[in-house]
Amino acid sequence: MMNHQLPTYLANARPNPLENRAPWYLNTAQSYAGIFLWIAFFDQLAGTAAGEGALKMLGLGGSLVALIVAGFVAYLFFYYVPGLLGMQTGLPLYIVGTSTFGTIGGYFLPGIFMGLLQIGWFSVGTYYAAILILEGIGLPQHAVSLYGQGGQFSAIFVLVAVIWGILFGLVGAYGIRYVARVATFFPIVPIVMLLLSARLAAPYTGQFEVRISDPVPGFLLVIQLVIGFFATAGAAGVDFCMNNRNREDVKWGGILGIWVPIVFAGGLAMITVAGALGKNPDLENLTYTAALPVLEPRLAQVMKILFAIGSVAPACFCSFIIGNSLSTMLGSEKTRVPLTLAGAGIGIVLAALGVAGNLAAFFGLIGASFGPVVGAMIADYLLSGCRWAGPRQGINWAGYAAWIVGFVVGIQNHPWVSGLPNWDMTAVYSLVVGFVVYAALAKLGFQPPVVEAPHLQLSQAQDQG
Repeated sequence: MMNHQLPTYLANARPNPLENRAPWYLNTAQSYAGIFLWIAFFDQLAGTAAGEGALKMLGLGGSLVALIVAGFVAYLFFYYVPGLLGMQTGLPLYIVGTSTFGTIGGYFLPGIFMGLLQIGWFSVGTYYAAILILEGIGLPQHAVSLYGQGGQFSAIFVLVAVIWGILFGLVGAYGIRYVARVATFFPIVPIVMLLLSARLAAPYTGQFEVRISDPVPGFLLVIQLVIGFFATAGAAGVDFCMNNRNREDVKWGGILGIWVPIVFAGGLAMITVAGALGKNPDLENLTYTAALPVLEPRLAQVMKILFAIGSVAPACFCSFIIGNSLSTMLGSEKTRVPLTLAGAGIGIVLAALGVAGNLAAFFGLIGASFGPVVGAMIADYLLSGCRWAGPRQGINWAGYAAWIVGFVVGIQNHPWVSGLPNWDMTAVYSLVVGFVVYAALAKLGFQPPVVEAPHLQLSQAQDQG
């Protein structure tokens, strides 16, 4: 190690002590489960699976098997090592990432970049909530926007999106602790709705027409969709698991917070869509929310309002993370509220214009962006003897090269590039490439030296179990 002046965000960081930790069922599992019980996940998953052919090419049974595999990939490859790093160190992602990207490089990756991506997630949540509210109160013709369905503009849609975004941007800035107190109960709403919709769809799933011809594209598409949605949250396993006590907490928090909810939420949504297509074979493609009125029109309106209510917690947490990440890296605690509101404002504009409705493209960018981040972190972890090495001086070019090359690979099936078929699982490839590039460059000596930071090493021996 060497002496080096640490940036303020590193100098002020302190590990979460073991006495503040709690079992996995009090933190990690429920926090992660809430991500997959968000309408933005299973609506897009089921809709794209139907529209791009996964359901029709694999059948419902094959799609559910693909979903099980996707959940396993998300848990083992995108979450487990970041989770272990969080548990071992008791430090958040923007601190742990300084080993892979450097004390200066850590400003952008993963620090500022994580905050910027949360602006995108906030816009997605606002967009979905506005549509669900309008459809739920019987105004589906207004659930459109400038770049949304049909390229139409709706002043009512914009108004609802702006009100929703401002309200929960303010809650994220000023009152997140109140949301956190009740967030444990928010997942109950989508759980009940998913079970109900699947029950309504069950009698018709046998009538769903299947053409099993070339199942590989459908299988890979399901994995790509899940990982594209999850990649950012996988890296954030560092943050989730800094509250865990030992490896068992990391393991079970991931299995029951990630793998099981992916299969539960995604599977019930696919059953719902398959049942709706079975009930009305003339329909071509359906999202989960579009399938609800096919099964039960009146109940569907109530369910959409409830799904909008269920998205309150994710919206508030996104706005909170925007301000927390950006203020930590760019300013101080005094700038957290204005940065939160500024980020929320950008998200509101993206939602109101309908840009946030293009989720397939958005998921693709997420997977391409954070797949190589996680891959590089895994390589760094293994090369450091399965522990956190500590912050590395300046910019760790091995980490940045891994991210750039991995990102280029990850966007090869994106609509803006179209280098590979849109069903290919480039998000997974980007992780593998990030891992290989980082490992190769580290072996060639491109890692800068670790700097002395004894105040960050307090919890290094807490890897128990």
